[in-house]
Amino acid sequence: MRKKSIKTTVLCLLGFLTLFSVMGQQDPNRAFYRYTMNLVNPAYAGADMGIEGRGVRTGSEVGMNLRSQWANIEGAPESQSVFYGTPMGKNLGLGVTIVNDQTFIENSTSINVDVSYKVQLSEVTVLYFGIKAGANSYNANLSGLTTYGIGSDPSLNDIDGGFNPNIGAGALVKGEHFFTSLSVPRILNTERLEQEDGRATYAASKAHVYLAGGYDFELSGTLKFKPSTIFRYVEATPLSVDLTAAFSFNDRVEIGPSYRIREGIGGLFIFNAANWIDMGYAYEAPFDNEIASQSNGTHEVFIKLKM
Repeated sequence: MRKKSIKTTVLCLLGFLTLFSVMGQQDPNRAFYRYTMNLVNPAYAGADMGIEGRGVRTGSEVGMNLRSQWANIEGAPESQSVFYGTPMGKNLGLGVTIVNDQTFIENSTSINVDVSYKVQLSEVTVLYFGIKAGANSYNANLSGLTTYGIGSDPSLNDIDGGFNPNIGAGALVKGEHFFTSLSVPRILNTERLEQEDGRATYAASKAHVYLAGGYDFELSGTLKFKPSTIFRYVEATPLSVDLTAAFSFNDRVEIGPSYRIREGIGGLFIFNAANWIDMGYAYEAPFDNEIASQSNGTHEVFIKLKM
């Protein structure tokens, strides 16, 4: 009985936290951010990149990312993403991204088309610019608020946001051993829920800014050290920072720890099964003791195909 009571308390706490930050909440954090940048930066659309650190490769790519946060807690965040990119002529690239997020009483889906343009800065350094255009759908079942002890504004009904337009932009600099990425994938505001004084009210989502970078150190003919980081900024919310220190062996296996400041620690593993497919798994453990005691951590799966 006590165990059930503790779990209910945790659920209520998570519900409060989720709805309190939803106005400026960040899009899902991803352990495989370095390999799924197409989802947040349109400059990656069709870029001649392949898997980072394996040289320039041309051709189309399709990838998938599945993330289950705080597994074993009912209604905890889940995200499913698919992205596709292909070169279009000498300097243009085209991409498509689809992201579906579910968090407690909320469900959102975004579909976007990305276009990139390449500028050759030197023999080994390339600059990409990208723009994004698409639509976002947002729905919330307000009857579920009672589960988490939050009231709702009497003027609110179940939110069916339909599809709202979205635009975004980004830039990418890629060298022989490094990359730097800056993007704002969502510029236009859309309506969603916010928790205010213990009640749910309408609010507007805010722009997300992503800054990422990484460098590949050649330690030997078969070993590389590949540190990387990503910063996520949303107005009125704490800055989110990921640090990853991966090692690549023979360009076939990549493994290393990851650290999200103030939030959790984990690790990732990527296996290059063939020249045309990479598969990965990541696990994260939260620092919050209450969440950690009730969940089985966060699990993430990544697949990228080269066509």
